[in-house]
Amino acid sequence: MTPVELSRTVLCAVRCAVDEGKLSVAVPARAVVSAPGPGGTGDYATNIALQLARPAGRTPRYVAEVLRERISVAPGVRDVEITGPGFLNISLDSAAPAALVREIRSQGLRYGHSDALAGQVVSVLLTSKSEVRAETLADALARIVATQGGRVHIQRGGSRQSAAHDVETLDLRTLPPAPHDPTPLGPDAVRWALLHPAPHDRPRIGAEHLVQRESNPLFRVRYAYARTRALGRNAADLGFTAYPGDLTDVAQPPLLPPLADHPRLLLSAATHRAPDRLARHLVTVADATLAFTPTVLPLGDEKPSAAHRARLALAEAAGTVLAGGLSLLGIDAPEYL
Repeated sequence: MTPVELSRTVLCAVRCAVDEGKLSVAVPARAVVSAPGPGGTGDYATNIALQLARPAGRTPRYVAEVLRERISVAPGVRDVEITGPGFLNISLDSAAPAALVREIRSQGLRYGHSDALAGQVVSVLLTSKSEVRAETLADALARIVATQGGRVHIQRGGSRQSAAHDVETLDLRTLPPAPHDPTPLGPDAVRWALLHPAPHDRPRIGAEHLVQRESNPLFRVRYAYARTRALGRNAADLGFTAYPGDLTDVAQPPLLPPLADHPRLLLSAATHRAPDRLARHLVTVADATLAFTPTVLPLGDEKPSAAHRARLALAEAAGTVLAGGLSLLGIDAPEYL
């Protein structure tokens, strides 16, 4: 179950509670689910009960109890706990990680794509000879917005032309430029250096984007992808391949939440016209991947098992997300690094 699906489950619980007369409140358009905060438990948490308490004329605890009863019986949910003033902490059943991996494997590089922005057009304003950062950002936006069914139209010229009422205009002509020519870094490092900072921040252009060390976020993302590919080759040498399965033999891998959250992050990057959100998300996925990879292959005289196949499938799913994200930023994902 992805965060998007879990959000729908939470909204369904609210709708059921309203229909049954347990709550008198307007059903919100969305329910935010995220990793539990300090003191939280489970895989995900939501503050929907706190959000609805005042308009419902009830205490957050009452709303949380009503919703807990309905969320806990939803398919894919193992348990729901209430913490603090009314936070709902949701644990998914053991089949959920395998289902997530199967979803990523089936969708491939299109994992996280949707039609959420279908029909939306963003008109990006550039000058006839725009600075390299504006050009790079416009290109990345076109790729990212397209994943959600939207479209970017590049408009060049010195003056802003009138646009249809349903077309959003994004002016990149005043974007803070790179402090100096970044092209000596090479195409991949250039794009990362220009896309990783938020658009309103001035990018840093320097050799730190080229170093092959953990201090370089681009290196960590590309290295994590290369590691997932190497694991597949090493597993083949040992005579086994990936197969999604139960991961309860190990502690809940921290890799699962960022993979499940990828559709939401991709939609957020498209909605807010912010490639930097995708870039930072890839760093999160990469760090979790690198922490997980040592557990994938058998150690010593250990024989490959179903658990190893399941771990390999999860690692390869992470590689798919990393490769897809880098592609949207226009950056190559090398299999050997």
